[in-house]
Amino acid sequence: MSKVEEFEELRPLLFSIAYRILGGVGEAEDAVQETWLRFDGSATRPTSTKAFLSATVTRISIDVLRSARVRREEYVGPWFPEPLLTDPYQDPARSAELADSVSMAALLLMERLSPLERSVFVLREVFGFGFDEVASAVERSEAACRQLLVRARRHMQAGRPRFEADRQERQELATRFLDALREGDVVGLRDLLAADVSMVGDGGGKAPQLARAVIGAENVARLLASVFPRMARIDVSFEPHEVNGQPGAIFRDRDAKVLHILALEVLDGQIQTIRSVINPDKLGHLGPVADAWAVDREVKQARRQTK
Repeated sequence: MSKVEEFEELRPLLFSIAYRILGGVGEAEDAVQETWLRFDGSATRPTSTKAFLSATVTRISIDVLRSARVRREEYVGPWFPEPLLTDPYQDPARSAELADSVSMAALLLMERLSPLERSVFVLREVFGFGFDEVASAVERSEAACRQLLVRARRHMQAGRPRFEADRQERQELATRFLDALREGDVVGLRDLLAADVSMVGDGGGKAPQLARAVIGAENVARLLASVFPRMARIDVSFEPHEVNGQPGAIFRDRDAKVLHILALEVLDGQIQTIRSVINPDKLGHLGPVADAWAVDREVKQARRQTK
């Protein structure tokens, strides 16, 4: 098998590792590309291509994450991961770990970990690498990696998100939610929301966003029921789509450009959290991006005309 064929076979795994460490699609793709350049430029073939490539992409991701931490501290408003619609790496034996670890809630929780803790947690807990492989990847002893994993598990378990276990029930609830949203049905929306539901938006200062989190079923239901009908009048539409392994939707303007992403967290038959990603810098990998400011102006104009 050629180098290119070996690399392409492992590309989905490499991207999935990098995305979980970095929380960014573009950054993960860059890390994978840099990994290829190092592999292609190496004079000798490693004993285990998988181990070599996984270690390389991990080290690159750790370096990127350390510099990204500074930028995230200066970020305007809440920071969310770049939405991922499809995780390219599929492993039936670890499907539950893979799905939970890619959720926005889990990725946000991993932001509390140091780059080394996060990398050890991802390699060992999510992908099941042996401690010898983990130690080689992060260039620490196996004993040190065990300690890093203990600390990472402690942080993750303290705030680990729980989700509706039944995938079909999650999707059915999301369908009812989106139907109620389309109809502007306050009562229908309220009945699907947890009493303490929160709705938060990530605009990064580059798009209209909520000034603060909206808390409570009544407040969130009324906001959603008032906003979407006005958006629909200017031909904004949405399509259901899984976002980071959880139910969600892609919103598009009249030209089918991506306006924002809505991600839902479902537990105990109710929606617990609604996250909106509208920062255009985080949507470009999904296709052409809409001008959110222009859409906002149109929505406000439509509101004035109906008064």
